[in-house]
Amino acid sequence: MDNTLYEQARQSRDPRFDGRFFIGVKTTGIYCRPICPVKIPMEKNVTLYPSAAAAAESGFRPCLRCRPESAPGTPAWLGTCTTVRRALRLIAEGALDNGGVDALCDRLGVGPRHLSRLFNQHLGASPIAVAQTRRLHFAKTLIDQTRLPITEVALSSGYGSVRRFNDHFKSVYKRSPSSLRSGRKPVRDGGFQLYLGYRPPFDFAGILAFLQFRAIPGVETVTAHSYSRTVCIGNDIGHLHISDEADKRRLSVRIELAQTDELHGVLERVKRLFDVTADPMEIHKCFAQDSEIAAMAAQNPGQRVPGGWDPFEIAVRAIVGQQVSVKGATTVMGRIARAYGSESERGLCFPTPLQLSKLEPSTMSMPIKRAQAIKDMSTLIAQGQLSFDGPADSAALIEQLLTIKGIGPWTAQYIAMRAMNDPDAFLAGDLVLQKVARARLNIDGEKALLERSLRWSPWRAYAGMHLWRQAPSLKN
Repeated sequence: MDNTLYEQARQSRDPRFDGRFFIGVKTTGIYCRPICPVKIPMEKNVTLYPSAAAAAESGFRPCLRCRPESAPGTPAWLGTCTTVRRALRLIAEGALDNGGVDALCDRLGVGPRHLSRLFNQHLGASPIAVAQTRRLHFAKTLIDQTRLPITEVALSSGYGSVRRFNDHFKSVYKRSPSSLRSGRKPVRDGGFQLYLGYRPPFDFAGILAFLQFRAIPGVETVTAHSYSRTVCIGNDIGHLHISDEADKRRLSVRIELAQTDELHGVLERVKRLFDVTADPMEIHKCFAQDSEIAAMAAQNPGQRVPGGWDPFEIAVRAIVGQQVSVKGATTVMGRIARAYGSESERGLCFPTPLQLSKLEPSTMSMPIKRAQAIKDMSTLIAQGQLSFDGPADSAALIEQLLTIKGIGPWTAQYIAMRAMNDPDAFLAGDLVLQKVARARLNIDGEKALLERSLRWSPWRAYAGMHLWRQAPSLKN
């Protein structure tokens, strides 16, 4: 950690550093966000930590004023080690709620001691501490932002029992969970209103523009101010609506879902869809080494790389989008959804891998080879031979995808960028990127573009987004 830089950020309450580090106050035993509104403690009385879990593991409890559970998620740069990034994603999905570290290590292909060393190096805390902090923070979020009964709060947060939750909560906050409710009655209104903080700047309009052009008819609805879609989780069909509260540096997430135990998973998906955990300042620092890409980035501050609600849906999109216009691919995606998806009162659900494994390639409005690739990929996923949760990193997934006839490097990289949220995925073979590179960077050809892109690593996906946004300004 750069303590000098972080100390300056602490003194100025710089919101760009929110979630990048946490402050343990020795005189109170509390840890805070750098934007905490309380009187700024003296430097000699604080210790800086790279994560909330590290502060908690050192014995500090969360501040009730700045609410560390509302801070933007762990910055991607903390997980530039692929093993750490992958582990954090699995922990966020609940890998340690019902399983142990050994099971997590088996999925990652590393030993427990090695994983512990990596976590201490990057996060200052053990995997167990990270998982415990995640559970506690989400429980506190549900207490603050919903009227769920405490029992449902505990189970929805990943605790195996209410007793375990109460014991953990009291040991950290020194008070019972219900005491923070301020007398509010635990009733429901048919949905849940939750919030996700982000580090500014945040180009919400840019994300919406990207998603609107690619919205699947009947499944997604995107306007100039919001994103909505049907969500299908198991047998539960719900609805999602997301808008921006820029003045509060957070996304407003309205969730209509019957099962409360999926709420955390929904928020994790939204984080990836809107790239909430990105750190614009760290990315800008990297791009500053290349004046031309830095100038493009300055035109669109807060650029994010849109992910996807469902990795499988994105993978199908990538195959459909081969050598066709974005508009044409969107039309075909709508036809696939109507032909093989499921209708509900909340909207159209995009088909599952099992449903698309039964498609007839000759009936699809696309080249048979491309339709067959969708069928083959769907079959592999349905049979458990291919999984977006299986590979240790995106490189392993790309290698698997390339074995499917009809999936080439462009498609595999697109899937890695949006389905796996790989910040360094780069589509050097994309014709639009090459056209922009010739006009703006004086680079000709895929090989030259790939070589230049090394300057932008590990944030090449963001550089690719900036290049794409230059395309409309080029003369035909």
